Amino acid sequence: MRRAARQAGAALLAAMLTVTLVATFAATALWQQWRAIEVESAERARIQSAWILIGALDWSRLILREDSLARGGDGTDNLSEPWAVPLEEARLSTFLAASNNVAQVEDASTDTANAFLSGQITDQQGLLNLRNLAGDRQVDATALRQFARLFDYLGLPRGQLDLLARQMLRAQVQGGDAGTAPLLPQSVSQLGWWGLPQQSVAALAPYVTLLPARTTVNLNTASAVVLWASADGLDMADAQRLVQARESRHFRSEADAAKLVGKTGAIGSATHTVSSSYFEVRGRLRLDSTVVEERSLVFKQRGEARTLWRERGGLASAAAATAGR
Repeated sequence: MRRAARQAGAALLAAMLTVTLVATFAATALWQQWRAIEVESAERARIQSAWILIGALDWSRLILREDSLARGGDGTDNLSEPWAVPLEEARLSTFLAASNNVAQVEDASTDTANAFLSGQITDQQGLLNLRNLAGDRQVDATALRQFARLFDYLGLPRGQLDLLARQMLRAQVQGGDAGTAPLLPQSVSQLGWWGLPQQSVAALAPYVTLLPARTTVNLNTASAVVLWASADGLDMADAQRLVQARESRHFRSEADAAKLVGKTGAIGSATHTVSSSYFEVRGRLRLDSTVVEERSLVFKQRGEARTLWRERGGLASAAAATAGR
């Protein structure tokens, strides 16, 4: 009897172990299959997002190109033009339906029902260009005064401005020792390379840019703070008056703005303009729970708008993106 009981217990234990092993193998196989599906879905979302954002960038370039070819225009760039209207978040299928003149587009290859696109084009010459700090083998005095006013307005230490000016000059010096020259950032967000604190970078971001060449400030797109900082002898009240005046009628020349403020030497073609060549294009795609953001720098000239660089943010969940704002 005891022997039979022991044998029955051993058989039961073996059966339980067998069931446990089978369940473990089945769970492992199921997890591996789920993981493969998740990886494939993520890769599909990444590829779809990339192509959609490329299309959005091409659409922006087309708008800028058409703006450069506009007939009957006065050659200015101002905030009343089509490129200045931001694209609020909208379902991608609405664009596809409009282009095909149908109520809804059904396409199994893309998840257009759950894809939402938004974007914006910003004139980068409506900002102070850090590249202007580097003159001919010395720091540019005019640009240094402009940035000094901005740093005072933001409450940033003058020593940080001196650091930026020195590094910009060293990065662009011709015929110097390239091995010791600092690496030139591509955008303002990378100024931390030169030792600028992130708090200062965040404070400067709404007012400054870093472009491939020296530029002047666009009177039709710059904020009151940028206009005030960019002009010697201009006070904030004058800058705000310029912003208010252009809302009803944009400036067609630098002389129009100079006449309005009535201060000799404050505004001129050496420091200001009414047209622009550099624009930043931002695109944001929300596909299910994934958010992809991209920004590009576009150079516009007569009959052409070409992309100088593109920068794409990493994939992130929509919930995390929303919580971070």
